[in-house]
Amino acid sequence: MLEEKHVVTCFLRHGGRILLLRRSQQVGTYQGKWAGVSGYLEMNDDEQARTEIEEETGLGQGDIALVKKGAPLEVIDGALSRKWVVHPYLFDISDPAMVRIDWEHKEACWVNPGDLDRYPTVPGLKQTWERVAGGQELEGKAGHKAI
Repeated sequence: MLEEKHVVTCFLRHGGRILLLRRSQQVGTYQGKWAGVSGYLEMNDDEQARTEIEEETGLGQGDIALVKKGAPLEVIDGALSRKWVVHPYLFDISDPAMVRIDWEHKEACWVNPGDLDRYPTVPGLKQTWERVAGGQELEGKAGHKAI
């Protein structure tokens, strides 16, 4: 039987690019994989999304603007015997220079959403992005911009 865990995943966007964070060796799962801002759902999902953004990037309420909340997505990870229920969010940010990553991540970069397939990501990240991308073009140019 699969253990079910609810998480939020928040994409931060600026200038058509989204922030990817590379998970550190200090986190419990998916070390070294790229992800959005994410965390276990411990409270209301909207509150959890904003809490995770503040904890993981240092951005406060005035630095982010909610663009879209997507429908939850189920992602099965047989290796962990876990069913993740991902609650996706998209926020715009005004100043990417304000992002300060915490211990949960060892690297951050801004990428074109169409390039998600080029990164070793946590399971279901591209599908999670598609839940909040709306009618956005998913084709991108190669490369990323490190912060």
